[in-house]
Amino acid sequence: MAASSSLASICCCFLTGLLLLCMHVPSSSSVSFSYNFSDIPSDPCRDASIVCHDDASFVPPAIELTKNTQTSPTSYSKGRVWHAQPVPLWDAATGEVASFTAAFSFNITPTNFPIPACKNWLSTTGDGMAFFLAPYSSRGGGVVLANASSGGDLDLFNTSSHFNATGDGRAVAVEFDTFINVWDGDGDGGDQDGGGGEQHVGIDVNSIKSAAKTDVTPSEMNLTAPVAKVAVVRYNNATRLLAVDLRIGDAVYRVNATVDFKKSLPGTVAVGFSAATGDCVEAHQILSWSFNSTLALPAPPAPAPAPAPQPLLVSSSSPAPAIKWEPSTKELLLLIKVLVPVASVLLVCAAAVGLLWLMRRKRTGNDVDSSECDDEQRRGEADDLERGVATGPRRYLYRELAAATGDFAEENLLGRGGFGSVYQGRLLPIVPTSSDGGSHGQQEQRVAIKKFSPESSQSRKEFEAEVRIISRLRHRNLVQLLGWCDSRRGLLLVYELVREGSLDKHIHSTERILTWPERYKIIQGLGSALHYLHRDWDQRVVHGDVKPSNIMLDSSYNTKLGDFGLARIGDHGAGPQTTDLVKGTMGYIDPEFVNTHRRSTESDIYSFGIVLLEIVSGRPPVTRLDPSFTLLGWVESLCRQGAILDAADARLRGDAGADGERQMERALVVGLWCAQRHPAERPSIAEALQALQSEDGKLSSALSLQIVGYRTAAVSMGDSGGVSAGSSSFSSGGVRSSANTGTTDSSGSFANLPG
Repeated sequence: MAASSSLASICCCFLTGLLLLCMHVPSSSSVSFSYNFSDIPSDPCRDASIVCHDDASFVPPAIELTKNTQTSPTSYSKGRVWHAQPVPLWDAATGEVASFTAAFSFNITPTNFPIPACKNWLSTTGDGMAFFLAPYSSRGGGVVLANASSGGDLDLFNTSSHFNATGDGRAVAVEFDTFINVWDGDGDGGDQDGGGGEQHVGIDVNSIKSAAKTDVTPSEMNLTAPVAKVAVVRYNNATRLLAVDLRIGDAVYRVNATVDFKKSLPGTVAVGFSAATGDCVEAHQILSWSFNSTLALPAPPAPAPAPAPQPLLVSSSSPAPAIKWEPSTKELLLLIKVLVPVASVLLVCAAAVGLLWLMRRKRTGNDVDSSECDDEQRRGEADDLERGVATGPRRYLYRELAAATGDFAEENLLGRGGFGSVYQGRLLPIVPTSSDGGSHGQQEQRVAIKKFSPESSQSRKEFEAEVRIISRLRHRNLVQLLGWCDSRRGLLLVYELVREGSLDKHIHSTERILTWPERYKIIQGLGSALHYLHRDWDQRVVHGDVKPSNIMLDSSYNTKLGDFGLARIGDHGAGPQTTDLVKGTMGYIDPEFVNTHRRSTESDIYSFGIVLLEIVSGRPPVTRLDPSFTLLGWVESLCRQGAILDAADARLRGDAGADGERQMERALVVGLWCAQRHPAERPSIAEALQALQSEDGKLSSALSLQIVGYRTAAVSMGDSGGVSAGSSSFSSGGVRSSANTGTTDSSGSFANLPG
């Protein structure tokens, strides 16, 4: 009856949600998508995920915005692509404007063909491309921009109104302009804004004349350089600042402008790209594109308090008047509209519960063997566990999992640990497709099955903690729990099989070396998983055992954090939880937790820092060969010598490039910051991620270390970013620390520090 009870609970929850639906208004509206056009299974222009207009088309491995042939030049080509779904930009009821971030990589490649008409101009290429936000039209699900525009208008604006676009012809855009136009002030026009030059990055607000722009012509790393360009466009709704960072090789260009989107565009927009050529020709390719926006929506209004009943004055000589309620036609219709769907859902739920009960009764009568049913107390515990598990993971029979693994054969063993062993196996889907109830023709699912050791006194507690916690979590960087088995023969968990196995095998492998981009991607994925656990989920989750052997990698080397046996749940804002038994892994466990028995998010941050150091250096935190060696102490020593980058894996240094080495240095410094001895001096996961992802100047390795204990006092983050060890703050105002081991200059950066 556990399954039927579970379904009944689900039905009740569904009905409650149905009744509250009319009163509920979501607190926020988010749009998020990501395209990697070099690794996409089908033509996105055909599968309705994006719209390709005019000459734009998908030519693997990129979206071509304009015609790009290998045999002849294609002058006067234009094209446009946009995300097929509308994006909420601002809310009319509250006036709230969305914040968003767009990141994309692209190429602008000049033609090699001689074009006589192009010789009449100062430029040799043209005209450029743009990232835009424009009014979304329900007519055809797209953008209503100008149909008649010259190459210089980049397929954004109509030539007749390109200085003052109105109505559906409006657009706010970031242009990547490669051609000299009069209105740019780059040639004949005499620019009054600054930022002259043949090529520039500009911000356009309903006008092809940029509100702000930055010249990129002088450098060899310009818009037509033979390298991929990466742009990040951010809008902050609090400051109304639209900021653009463009990276071309080692060169970084920035431009920003204040934009009031409520005045510039309607509340719903399309986002996409456009490009055009004129007499001069070039190719415009979008290689990848991601977008994320968040718009806060109004909270539902609180119901007005019921008016106080008015006293009814009745004379003693007259009877009280009769009060009769007669429902109006509107009220009757409303009751019918509400009650009929509710009654229908109730009937469906009742039928489903009854059917499931009959199926379960039949199965328990025919299928259950004595090894799984002769212990009523265990069955009761299992039923209680099943009621506490979120929808999704299912309960398996022991013999199903034994059959999936060849009775837990040695050749299917993936690894062993203190908890037990992990086996690979194959399971059929649970929904039958044939008339006889079988699963003919269904594809087997490859799974990883974790079998807890019966000798461990903590196995039951860790098993239940893992089932109850991870079954409720949903994040792309967490391993997915598919099911569990609570049997006298053993406690088992069923996970998705993550193809590349655990991170520790890759870091220390001599067969294939993880590249630095792969390692940096893993770091970001791990940080994203911890951010979800610590801040984004309904409650705060402390993982308790962050280490490379618990970090899985899929076929694309995306992070999948697993093993929640030591995890604990608490409310946001609550203090650390105290435990009688200290469990963890040497080298990764927080020393403060060992001393105080208080597990907190700061404990996870410490482990995160050690993992960062291990990923960058390729060295384990401790080693049996040299008991005196600790990775943390070694990196701190190099940092005090001003040579922190010497800690990076020597196998990476030659191929990482200047950008990669800056990222390595940042990761090592943040690792030290996270692994400080005192929890109060460690950053939150949000601060650590902000420091890792900061593009505001080169990260300095200047650290102030206490003579006793080698405690990091502060980390300077460059001219416009900083972290504080003493107060655990990361801000744009430089470094501030409560530690008295260094002095600060007027800019907020630490001065007179070693390294």
